[in-house]
Amino acid sequence: MSGFFPRFDPITMGRTLESKKQIVEEIKGLLDKAEMALVLDYQGLSIKEMSDLRARLEPSSGICKVTKNSLMRKAINGNDTWSGLNSLLTGTNAFVLVKGDVGSAMKAVQAFQKDTKKSETKGGLFEGKLLSQDEIKAIAALPSKEALMAQIAGALNSITTKIAVGINEVPSGLARSLQEHANSSEN
Repeated sequence: MSGFFPRFDPITMGRTLESKKQIVEEIKGLLDKAEMALVLDYQGLSIKEMSDLRARLEPSSGICKVTKNSLMRKAINGNDTWSGLNSLLTGTNAFVLVKGDVGSAMKAVQAFQKDTKKSETKGGLFEGKLLSQDEIKAIAALPSKEALMAQIAGALNSITTKIAVGINEVPSGLARSLQEHANSSEN
């Protein structure tokens, strides 16, 4: 009979209070660094698919954390910035936490959802504000950090080129005026 029923081992049967406290502290640390949080329903996703999502988020400084809603509640308890997540903490949730390039992370999540057709975004929080689905889509439509930097660099380059041309024109124009004046004095 002992072979049929697995041996009760309290270490493998659940998390200890100490390990739960460690998880809550880890989540608090991640939230302190994050600028945005998305809540995804991950039901039906395989380990391979979750690993794929994590890999897609890595370039934009995003992470995907799966934890119990009760532990997330404890992590956001008393934190005004993240308390808005409470309304989203039902069902099977994965939390995408982003620091840095929010637009690229959103694009990565949306591309992943389009490819797998298994996950949906329940909602998100950015700078303490609960985001609607339309706002989440609008953030995803923003250009990436690199694209914005390239646009700014291009604009600055254009301005400096115009300034340089303008500065070069001053002595050239002065020289032409002096030459015309000299020519008109000779006549």
